[in-house]
Amino acid sequence: MKRKLISIALVFVLCFSLAACGSKKDNKDTSVDANKENTQTPTKEPEATKAESEAANDETPDYSMTLDQIELGKYTDITATIKFATHRTDLVDNGRFAEYVAEFNKVYPNIKVEYEGITDYKETMDIRLTQKDWGTMCMIPTSIDKVDLGTYFEPIGSYDVLKDIYNFCDDKAFDNVVYGLSSTGNAQGIVYNKKVFEAAGITSLPKTPDEFLDCLQKIKDTGAAEDPYYSNYKDDWAISQWNAHIGGSTNGDPEYYNNILPYQKNPFGPTDDFTGAYSAYYLIYNIAARGLCEEDPVTTDWEGCKGRINRGEIGVMAMGSWAVTQFQQADSNPQDIGYMPFPLTINGKQYASAGADYCYGININADEVTKFAAKIYTKWLVEQSNFSYNEGGIPILKTGAYPEVLNAFSGVEFIVNNPAAAGEEDTFNAINAESEMNINVDGKKAQYVFWEGFKASKGESAKTLEELMAEFNEAWSDAQASLGIEVKY
Repeated sequence: MKRKLISIALVFVLCFSLAACGSKKDNKDTSVDANKENTQTPTKEPEATKAESEAANDETPDYSMTLDQIELGKYTDITATIKFATHRTDLVDNGRFAEYVAEFNKVYPNIKVEYEGITDYKETMDIRLTQKDWGTMCMIPTSIDKVDLGTYFEPIGSYDVLKDIYNFCDDKAFDNVVYGLSSTGNAQGIVYNKKVFEAAGITSLPKTPDEFLDCLQKIKDTGAAEDPYYSNYKDDWAISQWNAHIGGSTNGDPEYYNNILPYQKNPFGPTDDFTGAYSAYYLIYNIAARGLCEEDPVTTDWEGCKGRINRGEIGVMAMGSWAVTQFQQADSNPQDIGYMPFPLTINGKQYASAGADYCYGININADEVTKFAAKIYTKWLVEQSNFSYNEGGIPILKTGAYPEVLNAFSGVEFIVNNPAAAGEEDTFNAINAESEMNINVDGKKAQYVFWEGFKASKGESAKTLEELMAEFNEAWSDAQASLGIEVKY
């Protein structure tokens, strides 16, 4: 994907709450050892010279400095311990976070960073945040409304200033104050195995929902993969990845998600051209109803599926770009992992939703020195660690490099949702919660749609897709009425 196309789309910033997810192993708290021997070097940034360090140490920092005011390489005598809660248990388990910390400590040897990997992250952090001493840094849970960000998290700068430096900084901003920066940017698409497609006789990537289903049917008919599609049904966060396409991928309109959908009448109903949320639910339902998925969805295995798609035992999975590197590294066939845009063409063009992943947040209740150390670490992660690039994501620093995996989206326009109008920042969140649709919060509705389709595939009594969409429309309309939201579209 040419950078100029991406940069045009990235002018507009707002969040996608679906975030990169790591290992789903048993719960355990794990602190990384910054002294662990490195096997991989995340960055190649030069160390500060002795003279620079001594000069920096002569300065007494203003602990209230914002991210744009902090100069990396200065204040190297700061001593603090950062306790960092993360959903990326995989990067804690495999030692990658330890490698990042070791690189950071080459410049800031007195700032200790202790990572804690948490399974069931959202549920755990929703409880922990009610206590002031939950730690120093975390990935801001998607359940936190923008109006409440200042209750839990330290301001890190003005939106008017940071928006010109970082992508997606509107994601955790409220009233012109930024409370968190995204760890990486996600391009939403479909992961597939190239060799499986070749073995099934598929010579071009699908560009419509029905072409996509036809591809899965060919994989099934030819036996090119054991599972044409793998739903990860058991983990609602995984199947909810389809929800990330409700917006840019299914409309090509950056205004839709925040400024049209909350005020739209019956937004889940079928459309003649498949635009809107219907296309995502159409695929979820029909993949299951046509038997194009795993045989036993209730026993899906997130960790196990990574190696299986790498080996060609799975044909396709819907995941954000963050998952590509995990699948490539899961076994010995990284070259077989491909990434395609959502199979929908609108007026001859394809679009891809893009947005922030989980965002770094700093505990507002931590002491001033520790909060300042956390700001330094946040800035280093975003600007010098190469984390976003290593994870196959859109860079957060506007001058950052784009990973090769996004080259496959040549000709596809990335769409980042425009922010809601002033004073209506939480309207979408309010109707999303009141209706219990929870789009991009959890995957319960996606699971529901999939399961009804799966029951239909077994000849059991099941609701039709049309009946399900009518339910969703009714819930949305009731929520609009309850909240006094005017229907405009």
